Amino acid sequence: MDQEDRIALFLDYENLALGVRDHHGGRAFDLRPIADALAERGRVVVRRAYADWSYFDEDRRMLTRSHVELIEIPQRMGASRKNAADIKMAVDAVELAFEREYISTFVIGTGDSDFTPLVHKLRELNKRVIGVGVENSTSALLPPACDEFLFYDRLEGVEVPPAAGRRGRAARPAGTGAPPPAERPAEPTEPPAETAPAAEEPARDVDTLSVLVAQTVAGMQGSSSGEVTASGLKRTLLRKDPTFSESDYGFRTFGELLRHLAGHNVIELAAGPAKGDPEVSLPERGDREVAFALLRSVVLDLAGEGGAAALSGLKDQLRRARPDFSEKKLGYRSFLQFCKAAATSGAVELRWSADAEDYLLTPQTA
Repeated sequence: MDQEDRIALFLDYENLALGVRDHHGGRAFDLRPIADALAERGRVVVRRAYADWSYFDEDRRMLTRSHVELIEIPQRMGASRKNAADIKMAVDAVELAFEREYISTFVIGTGDSDFTPLVHKLRELNKRVIGVGVENSTSALLPPACDEFLFYDRLEGVEVPPAAGRRGRAARPAGTGAPPPAERPAEPTEPPAETAPAAEEPARDVDTLSVLVAQTVAGMQGSSSGEVTASGLKRTLLRKDPTFSESDYGFRTFGELLRHLAGHNVIELAAGPAKGDPEVSLPERGDREVAFALLRSVVLDLAGEGGAAALSGLKDQLRRARPDFSEKKLGYRSFLQFCKAAATSGAVELRWSADAEDYLLTPQTA
């Protein structure tokens, strides 16, 4: 148990409940998907939700059954009522951070950018912060501030109506702090005419993911003398993009994603320091040597023996010879960096020409 993260959950309940209602076809907020996602990350020892509960009677019963402490914020006028809830939640979170040193992770359930300073303060106090929000009612400012951000819409167990599919992140609409209306409009009595199904969000590009992983592993290898583990790689990817999730690319687990990339020779996996946490590295040979040989061959074709080829436009020539060529898949941040590595390996010579105002490459003789 000592190895588990202790988690404190704070819910800006009106923001979440209204976000789900407005963007999920009037459906009610369900805590279970969030609880399941947090159970995979540690032990939740504090659960608090903040709202004027006179507007959420059914929700109150659901939360009570889930052992959530309900913090009452009485009805006031307009923004002052909303601000009262925000301030109370922020003060309680910071107070708990000082009083309970064993709590390592704070989960802030909201899409409101007003909580960004709270996130910064908790991280300053060496606490890990996970944000949770409804995608279309979450401010674009909030996810980058967190260590990890979970969109409610993407959690396992959340059913998103087709018409409410993800359309990209938007800022929180004004007035979301207002209480919900007493009654929702009546449902239409006649079924709507059949229309073409709403376009689903296209699957994330696995090739783009390959580039991201290869660049990240290369950067970690270059900045650290130790091995790169799967767990360390996942933490680094989340630091780059707190909304990163392997499930968005069709993989059930991060390990499954790594095995897929290893099968396509993007990375290599080896036994790590702990069971289930393999060491991740870039292939030292194979694709890189093939790419260096391709570069030398193209330079030789362009320049001939004793000639030189300019760097400008050279990448296009490589892609004509091999359409799937990408230096980023090999872990290089730029084509110039790839050419410098090829020069270091002895495949080509690389020099700057003041006359040509460009780098010139010469094929190395065998």
